Amino acid sequence: MGMRLILYLGILVLGGFVGYKDKISEKLEANLDTIQSICLLFLLFVMGITIGINEEVMTNLFSIGLKAFIISIFTILFSIVFVYIIKRFIVLEEERNES
Repeated sequence: MGMRLILYLGILVLGGFVGYKDKISEKLEANLDTIQSICLLFLLFVMGITIGINEEVMTNLFSIGLKAFIISIFTILFSIVFVYIIKRFIVLEEERNES
């Protein structure tokens, strides 16, 4: 597991370095959106196959989906609440600085 994470991070850093040094052709750069979309769709397809093969996941799909839905709702709600609180704090600080 640890070696795989290091490999992923290494590939990410390598890609960032290549992009930063501008070492890719203009033709490849123009098609990066398409390449990225194709790779993402392939990844989703493979993940779907993996989920479909796993009997335990398939039998508990409704339960897993319900838990994911609840986690998503709470994440969204708490994000909105915390942004609202922080925004009020920042606005108060800016008003004090302007006075």
